[in-house]
Amino acid sequence: MRIKICGITNLEDALNAIEAGADALGFVFYKPSPRYISPDDAKRIVDKLPPFVERVGLFVHEDAQTINRICSQTKMSLAQIHFEVDEAFLDSLETQSILVVRAKSADDIAQFSDRYRLVDAYCEAYGGSGKRVNLEWFDGVDCSKIILAGGLDSHNVASTLAYNFYGVDVSSGTESQKGKKDSQKVRDFINNAKTI
Repeated sequence: MRIKICGITNLEDALNAIEAGADALGFVFYKPSPRYISPDDAKRIVDKLPPFVERVGLFVHEDAQTINRICSQTKMSLAQIHFEVDEAFLDSLETQSILVVRAKSADDIAQFSDRYRLVDAYCEAYGGSGKRVNLEWFDGVDCSKIILAGGLDSHNVASTLAYNFYGVDVSSGTESQKGKKDSQKVRDFINNAKTI
């Protein structure tokens, strides 16, 4: 299972996550978030990362031109889209993208079932709320293209393994405070997520 550590705001947290076995790092380009990072600061971190690490930029209510500019400037390999868009919008993006489903009910997880997507628990705010998606909603569902987010931590991530998700995404569950990772929590999360 692939693992994304989201809400990276500094180089130390980025390198610790990679050392612990993270497959992807998430950078939040949404100013109201306590985990917001400026494009300049994100680029400084990305420039010092080792190869073969996925770099994911998280966007909320931005136009395609802005997303393209920030992804190019910061060398993001994937744009995570946290708002409703149409196919024409996605086609206008120059970086590969992944859509986010903010699930209120079991029916919601069927959205975009033909593509890889991230499923998070719905909340009024965007990202890092710590709310969990009901795992029972995934019973009998093909989860091979789903990245699960929302309320995950080292104590509960093992409960997701039976569903064969493509990956898991964690932010608040690995923090010592908003925007700062706890290296032990990161290691424990990754170890438990990769336990088969």
